[in-house]
Amino acid sequence: MKREVTWKQREENILLSLKKLDYLNRSQLQILHNLGTDRNASRVLQRMSEFLSHFKDGEYIYYLNKEGRERVGATKVLKKTAQARHYIMRNSLFIAYGCPSTWRNEIKLEVPKVVKVIADALFQREKRYHIVEVDHTQKMTKNKGKIERYRKLIESGVFEIPPKFVWITTTELRRKQIMSLSKGLDTQVFMAKDFY
Repeated sequence: MKREVTWKQREENILLSLKKLDYLNRSQLQILHNLGTDRNASRVLQRMSEFLSHFKDGEYIYYLNKEGRERVGATKVLKKTAQARHYIMRNSLFIAYGCPSTWRNEIKLEVPKVVKVIADALFQREKRYHIVEVDHTQKMTKNKGKIERYRKLIESGVFEIPPKFVWITTTELRRKQIMSLSKGLDTQVFMAKDFY
C-alpha cells in the first residue's frame, strides 16, 4: 500500500513539473524526480502515458495531454513543436540553478509608455533578480533590441539592484555576440550543449 502512495505522489509531482515547465525531456525528468537509470525513467514515463504526450527530438520530450491537464488543472494546451527546444533550454537553466521557488516563466517587465520586455524567465536570489533569456533560433538583431530594452528598464529605476542576466545559446559565435551586446551588464552566457 505504501508503495502505491509513493507512486501516486511521484506521478502527481511529474505532472505538476510539466504544468509549470511545459516541456521536459527524459533526462530533465530523471534529474527533477530522481527516476534513476534511463531504463527506469522510461518505464515510469511509459506507465504515465495516459496523462502524457511525447515526441522525439534527440531524446523523448514530454508534455501534458488532455487527461494530464485535467488531472492537475493545467489550462495551456501544448502540441508537438520545434519550439519545444526553446523550453528545454530554459528548463536546463531552471534545473542548473537548483529549481528556484521564485522562478516564473514569460514575465512582462515594463515602464508604461516607456519600455516593455518579456523575459523568458525571472527568479530572485539574495534579493537580486536574475533574468533568463533563451537564444535558440532568433535573429541577433532581436537579441540586441531586447538587451537595449533591458538597459532602458534599468535606467528607469525598475530594479533596486541591477539584475543579473543569464543567457543560454547554441554556438560559441552567438555566445560571443551576446556578451559583446551586453557590455556593462552583469551577464553570463551558457551553451546548450553544457547541459546535455
